[in-house]
Amino acid sequence: MSNVVKQPVSVIQELIKQNVIAYPTEAVFGLGCDPDSEAAVMRLLALKQRPVENGLILIAADYQQLTPYIDDSQLSAEQKAVMFASWPGPVTWVMPARPSTPRWLTGQFSSLAVRVSAHPLVRELCLAFGKPIVSTSANLTGLPPCRTAQEVMTQFGETFPVLHGETSGRQNPSEIRDVLTGNLIRQG
Repeated sequence: MSNVVKQPVSVIQELIKQNVIAYPTEAVFGLGCDPDSEAAVMRLLALKQRPVENGLILIAADYQQLTPYIDDSQLSAEQKAVMFASWPGPVTWVMPARPSTPRWLTGQFSSLAVRVSAHPLVRELCLAFGKPIVSTSANLTGLPPCRTAQEVMTQFGETFPVLHGETSGRQNPSEIRDVLTGNLIRQG
C-alpha cells in the first residue's frame, strides 16, 4: 500500500481544509468534499469538468445529516416510508431542497439528490466529519469511474487524498429516483 493513501483521520483533515477526497462507495470510488464550502465544491467541479448547473449528490451516514439541506415537509407519509425502506442503501432520492441550500449544490434545480449509504467507510467518514459529503464518481472526463484506490491515484495523481478501502462490489452506480413522483431518473 502506498504511503500517500490517507486513513480516516487525515481524510477528515483534507475535508476540513476544503480539499477534495476520494473514497469507496457501493459500486465505485466517489469524489467528495464539504458541501458547505463553495471553494471545495468549485474544486470538485473543476476536477470533473462538470457545470455547476447540473447539481450534485450528498451522501450521508443517516437521515438527520441531510435535514439541513432538504425540505421533507412536502413529502407524504407514504413517500417517506418508500424512501426510508430503501436506506441505507444504493438508492439516491431527488428531494425538495431548503431555500437556504446553496446553489452550488442544487445547480439550476430547487431539489437536491441525497442518499444514506450502507457502505461502512462512507458512514464512518460522514459520522467523523459530522455531516454529509458531496458525492460524484471518481473519474476524469471521458474515463471510466475508478473502482480501486490505485485507479484513483492513476487518474488523479499519487498524492491525491484517498480513503483506502474496497467498494461494496455493486456493478452499477446508485439508482436515482424522484421522491415526489417515484419516477426513475437513473437505473441502478
